[in-house]
Amino acid sequence: MAYWVLKGLLSPIFLLLWRIKVEGREHVPAKGPVILAPNHTTFLDSMFMPLVLRRRVTFVAKAEYFQSWKTAWFFRAVGQIPMRREGGNASERALAAARDVLAEGKVLGIYPEGTRSPDGRLYRGHTGVARLALGCGVPLVPVALVGTTAVQHPGSNLPHPFKKVTVRFGKPLDLSRFGEGGDADPMALRAVTDELMFEIRSLSGQEYVDRYSKRHGVVGGAEVSAVHAGSEAATNGGGRPPLPMGPQPAAASTEPAA
Repeated sequence: MAYWVLKGLLSPIFLLLWRIKVEGREHVPAKGPVILAPNHTTFLDSMFMPLVLRRRVTFVAKAEYFQSWKTAWFFRAVGQIPMRREGGNASERALAAARDVLAEGKVLGIYPEGTRSPDGRLYRGHTGVARLALGCGVPLVPVALVGTTAVQHPGSNLPHPFKKVTVRFGKPLDLSRFGEGGDADPMALRAVTDELMFEIRSLSGQEYVDRYSKRHGVVGGAEVSAVHAGSEAATNGGGRPPLPMGPQPAAASTEPAA
């Protein structure tokens, strides 16, 4: 109930302050479980994307948001799921809660980069989102939030009004080729994640950087050691594959993860 009340209150304010355009909304199923995986450059991303959808979006958010009085009230009110950096039982419970959201036929939002981009570029994705999509057998929709860095510059807490923001939804990824058990295959998880990041890059036009934005940062359902650290280690051990379905950007970095 609080989700819809807050959305009703905030929507007119956001529409007054910013010119918000939505593209590809038809790619989001009108019903049934789905994972939305957007790029992440500002705190306001978690408000811009739900604003343009008629369905409720439940995000997996970093636990720090629930520890600060400035943000805790909002995230608790709208029923977001906290994810802790230390992994273990707390992270497993968060992932179980995320699976419950999907089992109930709802919309789950996850930032595959795991944390906000420090400079507006698109960073390498973590495999937690792929594990959920394959394990739960649900559609995985790439999303690009374009123009949000002009609204809130990286590292700044001050939003700038009267900017244009585009929320662009891509087609769901075709995961049928991975079949059953793909969520237990490290190479499949990495392939799905890299394909997802390629699609986000195509939608957003961002420069891609082939390293994690913040290797030990708290993530939105992605960097959870108890869930996929082993699979990422197995994949990374053989070297990182390039993004599929297209050439790497010339400026992409190949340095190892921090």
